Amino acid sequence: MARISGIDLPKEKRVEIALTYIYGIGRALSNRILHSASVDPDKRTKDLTGEEVSKITSIMQKTFKIEGDLRREVAANIKRLMDIGSYRGLRHKKGLPVRGQRTKTNARSRKGPRRTVGAIKAAAAKATTGKKQ
Repeated sequence: MARISGIDLPKEKRVEIALTYIYGIGRALSNRILHSASVDPDKRTKDLTGEEVSKITSIMQKTFKIEGDLRREVAANIKRLMDIGSYRGLRHKKGLPVRGQRTKTNARSRKGPRRTVGAIKAAAAKATTGKKQ
């Protein structure tokens, strides 16, 4: 099993696809890495030699920020936005969409499940008015 930067790559998938399991690497970057390492993208991960794996690993570590370093950088950028009090930082703090999406409807994945507002008070008020008459 090929293990690159702490990630176990799936054995049966093509190397081109398997590299995308690493945070910060997509299809285009995967192809660029494989081209510079002179590895066939159609090759399966289980068929990679140790030399090929080490070539890929060294190219990735020299050239790109991936996994932990990239995650830390992204988290630091978000924290910086929150600290300076920018609009985007405030949206991150409140857990609302950051890039201008509508929030009156949709945005459920960012806002979380719906919370009913005011329905309990209305029901309680209706019940108390019914008893007085």
